[in-house]
Amino acid sequence: MVPVHFSKRGDPGAHPFPWVIMTLAREGTPKSGSEVMKYDVIIVGAGPSGLFAARELAAAGKRVAILDKGKRIEDRHCPLKEGKSDICLHCKPCNVTSGWGGAGSFSDGKLTLTPEFGGNLEQYIGRGELVELINVVDGIFVKHGASRKVFSPDPAFARDLTTRANTVGLRIIPARIRHMGTDRSKEILQSMYLEISPTCDVMMGTPVDSVMVRDGRAAGVKLADGSVLEAGAVLLAPGREGSPWMERTVASLGLGIKSLPVDIGVRVEIPAGIAEAVTDQFYGVKAILDTPTFDDQVRTFCMCPYGEVTTEYMEQQNILTVNGHSNRGGDGRTGNTNFAILVSTDFTEPFKDPNGYGSHIARLANMLGGGVLVQRLGDLKQGRRSTPGRIARGLVEPTLKTAEPGDLSFALPYRHLKGILEMIQALDVIMPGINGKHTLLYGVEVKFYSLKLSLDRDLMTSVPGLFASGDGDGVTRGVIQASASGIVAARGILKNRGT
Repeated sequence: MVPVHFSKRGDPGAHPFPWVIMTLAREGTPKSGSEVMKYDVIIVGAGPSGLFAARELAAAGKRVAILDKGKRIEDRHCPLKEGKSDICLHCKPCNVTSGWGGAGSFSDGKLTLTPEFGGNLEQYIGRGELVELINVVDGIFVKHGASRKVFSPDPAFARDLTTRANTVGLRIIPARIRHMGTDRSKEILQSMYLEISPTCDVMMGTPVDSVMVRDGRAAGVKLADGSVLEAGAVLLAPGREGSPWMERTVASLGLGIKSLPVDIGVRVEIPAGIAEAVTDQFYGVKAILDTPTFDDQVRTFCMCPYGEVTTEYMEQQNILTVNGHSNRGGDGRTGNTNFAILVSTDFTEPFKDPNGYGSHIARLANMLGGGVLVQRLGDLKQGRRSTPGRIARGLVEPTLKTAEPGDLSFALPYRHLKGILEMIQALDVIMPGINGKHTLLYGVEVKFYSLKLSLDRDLMTSVPGLFASGDGDGVTRGVIQASASGIVAARGILKNRGT
């Protein structure tokens, strides 16, 4: 793949047709040898964290390069999702998880406007600053076309729901949610592209091999083709899909690690009517359960009202996982609602391979079903696999047609499976009927956060000039906080880091 570069030469505001900038973008490869390209800051990853960092740095007059192995937003097409294939073709890189805008480009497009969900950024900067940054990020998304409607539950409804949930140990976190929609996310990110590309060098189709350190501080990056780019500061923002690369980079540089988190679970699919009273108010309910049996933390994630279950191909792990999308427009709506139930685990020393652990479980599911497995809840409880016939007789029509009926108990550890079943039982208090035999479970869903680095308040690593932000370093777990973390890192770079 030929890298595509976008020069910051010229004033985009003076151009009568700004979209032409994209068409006229120069193509080529970074110069090597004696003509090494030099920047103030190099950003690895064109997901939300990288994009918001680039905006902040370019506004301060810094020469910035954004590198990503994936494609431009308009070139990201999934043959399976677009109906051009009946199976996942294992595109490399996967257009769903890689490219401009990151995995969020094909996500449900939810912006969760609360510090309680989406990561651990509050631990670094405090609640007050995080709330302020959430509002800043939200305003930028609205500027680029996100819906002005915000889902916020009626206080009386929220109190009643919370009271009922508490009777079974379930915590409900009320959250303001802005829903962009899978169908609108690409347009919004394209608008951001038109804003950012004239002010930075954007290099898509450009995988990074390693980070260079000179005289004890970050000095640039080496690309997969052997080319070298130099910079006074480097920001690592590879996202969840880039977590294996992040692990290798951390190991090679000897960076400090706080913990090794991984979230593993299933995607639940139910008739939309079961959750309608909740989703009409909350859009996506945020629920947490400390499980009765093992006292593990289990949470709901990425609720997609009237949505569809989808797949994600994780190229570096060579596994197929499950996710969910929901369109904002009426044409793309289904009669089902889906969401994830995830069991969160923070591994500690001597364990060192959270990606390997999560990949192993996903690979077991792929081995059993040739891809994603689907099972009726009733069949799981009865200790039998689901069959095409049992799925067809059920009351829930699967939206992921390629999922193979099977038995999730052969893939998920007992501890995870027990926690998932206990969470479904608890959720039945606020969504009566979800604990019925017809509920569908797809597996597995894995969120790779790689590791949680030791970072200072500015999100700088133990190597001066080397920063990390977003989901790939364990700081965040969602679009809003990932975006905010990019701003934090950019401001840290601007402080006193020699750029």
